[in-house]
Amino acid sequence: MKIKEIQVKSVLTKSGLPDAEWAVNPYAGCAFGCKYCYAAFIGRWKHPKEEWGGFVDVKINAPEILKVELEKLGKKFQSKNFGSIFFASVTDPYQGVESKYEITRQCLRVLADFGYEGEVSILTKSPLVCRDIDIFKRLKNTSIGLTITSLDDEVSRFLEGNAPPVSARIEALKKLHLAGIRTYAFVGPLLPYFTARADKLENIFAELKNSGVAGVYIEHINLSSKIRARLFEYLSKTPDLISYFEKSRTDEYRQSLENIIYPLAEKYGLKIITGKVLRHGA
Repeated sequence: MKIKEIQVKSVLTKSGLPDAEWAVNPYAGCAFGCKYCYAAFIGRWKHPKEEWGGFVDVKINAPEILKVELEKLGKKFQSKNFGSIFFASVTDPYQGVESKYEITRQCLRVLADFGYEGEVSILTKSPLVCRDIDIFKRLKNTSIGLTITSLDDEVSRFLEGNAPPVSARIEALKKLHLAGIRTYAFVGPLLPYFTARADKLENIFAELKNSGVAGVYIEHINLSSKIRARLFEYLSKTPDLISYFEKSRTDEYRQSLENIIYPLAEKYGLKIITGKVLRHGA
């Protein structure tokens, strides 16, 4: 793992996400190295020889820059609410280096000290997020999400590299809920075997309901050309799995899976936050 401390000129960037105006990425790169990650090719021009998951740039001055940016925007909008801020769009804000550097925690503290009144949303695969419950309680409007792709630690470990086991993520959701923090789950990417094992998908919905999440995002796998090439290279020793993933690109497959998902969401009273299962063009 190559860890490099860098200086940045901006932290708060406009988001291309449908439900977030701004994004904060405290790190560049991600040590979790998930095999399906869409961010694997973002910023690789700075690390052309490193594999995704093998490098992390620590934005060491991010908290100071964020403070300046918030003050400028506060004056511009004459408000302490200029839209939803999302941690993080192209990295995991609670990957391992966060234990040492605490860039995410410092940025959240900057927002709390500023008195930010807009929504602050976080998505992670790490139970380290529970460390910052004290700051979440200082913010006016927070929602904390954890990615849940399977309830089987072996399955998640197979595709999610160095990410913490999914069992620990479920426990984190429960802990956050008990602390009074609004939570959600990101069920994505949907794995191909769910069409054959609908019981596995129902078990996820039941467990999420039990953990107290307020809602779920659900997303079909993104198999754009670059993601597909990287994932299929990893799966080359298990060709049977490649055929499953190939099927997941068809509209017929997606519809069959959605025919399972929507009734399950209704059965367990889980709101699909976007109103529908997210699809990608590829």
